[in-house]
Amino acid sequence: MPLPPAKPVLDATSANRAESTAPRRGLFPYAMLCSCLFLVLLAAVVGAVAVGAVSIPFERVVRIILGRVLPDLVSVDWTPVEEQIVWVFRLPRALLAILVGSGLAVSGAVLQALARNPLADPYIFGVSSGASFSAVAVMTLGSAALGGISLTSAAFAGALLTTILVYLLAQKGGRLTPMRLVLAGVALGYVLSAATSYLVLRGSKPGGSLSAVLFWLAGSLSRAKWEYLGLPAVVVLASTLFLMLQARPLNALALGDETAVGLGVGVRRFRLWLFTLTSLLVGTLVSVSGVIGFVGLMVPHIARMLVGADHARTLPLIALMGAVLMVLADVAARILLAPQELPVGIVLAAVGGPFFIWLLCRRQRGEGAVS
Repeated sequence: MPLPPAKPVLDATSANRAESTAPRRGLFPYAMLCSCLFLVLLAAVVGAVAVGAVSIPFERVVRIILGRVLPDLVSVDWTPVEEQIVWVFRLPRALLAILVGSGLAVSGAVLQALARNPLADPYIFGVSSGASFSAVAVMTLGSAALGGISLTSAAFAGALLTTILVYLLAQKGGRLTPMRLVLAGVALGYVLSAATSYLVLRGSKPGGSLSAVLFWLAGSLSRAKWEYLGLPAVVVLASTLFLMLQARPLNALALGDETAVGLGVGVRRFRLWLFTLTSLLVGTLVSVSGVIGFVGLMVPHIARMLVGADHARTLPLIALMGAVLMVLADVAARILLAPQELPVGIVLAAVGGPFFIWLLCRRQRGEGAVS
């Protein structure tokens, strides 16, 4: 009498991998978590606009913003100086923090799926190094020496060129593999960082712009103006919406190329799209904020701990968490050594460094590493 077919048995490695990458419900109701984060973000923005060298009451901040947006509904009870502080200086900075935090966090989540490496970060691919090199070249050599190109345009162009070079170096036999992608990005990043250091040393003259260069390299939102928000807003919103629509192939890609191909994903083309899109996103943000690290590393891990690994659920949450983190970090950068301002990259490094060490220790102990 024939025996019934045996049920497939997963080995320990496959079981752990499936458990870590499969979507799960998470610790909190998803809608409640997103709603709470959105309210926290609104409160953080109001707080960021209210605090500073000149403190403005929260209620007045809200009225000033409403007065500019809906002038017929709010009576003016503030001074022109307060309005200028809120509308011209602090609100654009808070909005830029939202864009930079959201964009870097989403990029980190996608690149971790693309490279199948939970420790991947947007800067591991060398894009920030390319943007930094171009921007520092403008700062030290002068815009006129480079054909009149602006700082933002130079950083954006450097990011684009770095993206192309990394993609070409990562090719082997017409294929693009995650390991070669990471190695090419790291190698090119070292070269560009060395070139940037040379430009900084070359331009370090008495009374020169060395302090401004170093401040920009450490990450800062102090250059925020309304006219600088247009391009980052379009790039961040369009990229994030597109990536959210690609949640299912992202989930498949995180499980491996064989699984993704079996589920009908064109791995090579899809990976190229993701690499190009996230590189352009990071390059655009670096061009307006300087080099800011650890956001793309920390936020995706925290989001996956809360709601699971499904990108359809994590990406909106990651965008909100990244925005909140960046707004709060910028507030801390402005008030910790007031009236002197810290680069926001230093604040995030002070938080991100210990988080990275904890993450390494957690993975070494094998406590449910996320992918």
